[in-house]
Amino acid sequence: MRKYHALPAALLAALALTACQDGTGTQDEGAAKPQLTATATTTPTKAAADKASTTTADKGTNAKATKPGTATAPAARVSCNGTNTTVTAKPVSRPLNHMLITVENTGSKTCDLTYFPVLRFDEMQWAPQPMEESKPQAVTTLAPGESGYAGVLLSAADGSGEGGTTGRKLTVGFQGPTPNSSGGPSAIPRLPAEGVYYDSSLTATYWLPDMEQALSY
Repeated sequence: MRKYHALPAALLAALALTACQDGTGTQDEGAAKPQLTATATTTPTKAAADKASTTTADKGTNAKATKPGTATAPAARVSCNGTNTTVTAKPVSRPLNHMLITVENTGSKTCDLTYFPVLRFDEMQWAPQPMEESKPQAVTTLAPGESGYAGVLLSAADGSGEGGTTGRKLTVGFQGPTPNSSGGPSAIPRLPAEGVYYDSSLTATYWLPDMEQALSY
């Protein structure tokens, strides 16, 4: 028998809330200056000319250059959630009794899919546990336009799961930088008209960057 786990309070509140919300200078032009006797003009040397040219170029092109040794600030990253992504949930024929959750970054900033999705069918009060063997070595990060995935085992193929029922509504919660913290608004993807059958075997992979990998557990 699979042990049910209560949803963390912060995530439960976030999921419930989502479910309810269906200068210039001036020259003196006075007395004329006495005319000076013409003298021979000295032609500047090539070295002096090169130096003047280099100085002028430096002033024109390097005025805004970054000082040596100054690091460029990394681009800001945010958490992926229901406000900057599009989420879909689709049952698949293979593997048996599985569903694929796809999250596409539709925002303008890179976002992080941390840990695993927190799933809630209808008004269920227990949290499906993750498949620990699917935990990636690094956080799945999505640049704008990229997608991340999670595979979901809905029910036991051998019928050993308990409490089987059909879910009509699915809420997908996102975690923040620390485990069981809220990463922002949840998402409610559309389910098939007939709903989705699940039982106590319900588990999900961690967020992964590859669809085939997500469905391999």
